[in-house]
Amino acid sequence: MLANIVAEYFKDGGPIMYPIAAVAIIMVAVIVERGIFWLMLSRRRDAAKLEKTLGAMESHDFKSAVTVAKGADDPVVRMIYHGLTHVHGSLQGALQVAAGLEIKRAGRFMVLIDTCITLAPLLGLLGTVTGIMGSFQKMGESSIAGAMNEIQGGIGEALIATAAGLGIAIFGVFFLNLYNEMMEKLKFDLETAATNVEVMVTKAKQEGFDTMVFRREAAAELA
Repeated sequence: MLANIVAEYFKDGGPIMYPIAAVAIIMVAVIVERGIFWLMLSRRRDAAKLEKTLGAMESHDFKSAVTVAKGADDPVVRMIYHGLTHVHGSLQGALQVAAGLEIKRAGRFMVLIDTCITLAPLLGLLGTVTGIMGSFQKMGESSIAGAMNEIQGGIGEALIATAAGLGIAIFGVFFLNLYNEMMEKLKFDLETAATNVEVMVTKAKQEGFDTMVFRREAAAELA
């Protein structure tokens, strides 16, 4: 029953409904893919391992910190591991590169959702224009009764296309804001952890601990 109603509205919406449907399919596919990504990411977050890694660093036991962080699925712990084992460049630079990779992975395909949100209402507006233009073009070819039917059909096509475009955009905005909020939370966690690492390493240097030697040794063990 519902499928028949949707099919009827799709038909009455005119040719513009095909690109609108394509935009909807792309957006839904990306939303589902990102939803699966964030669900898996939430399961990979490991607060206990992060606390244990930072605790080892606070005690200047960087070797244990690397051992704990190695092979972690948590993006924050993974960033710390990359920073502690990277010897080419500064620690801050290594942490920034690792954090950037995690943020880029989290923001994958988000531009597609944004594009679909912008494109769907524009296609709906285009459907409005073409629907009304088509009805007026056919008015001169029909009788008075036929002209009224053409006007009603054109207005109906315009309204359906507009409603479809706006509905897709409204649906997409909800998930775009939701995923952006999750990204901001991830950025905050990465920045906080990176700051903690830099503070601990600086403190270790002030107390005479050569962190560069350790990082070279850690990188050599991984080679």
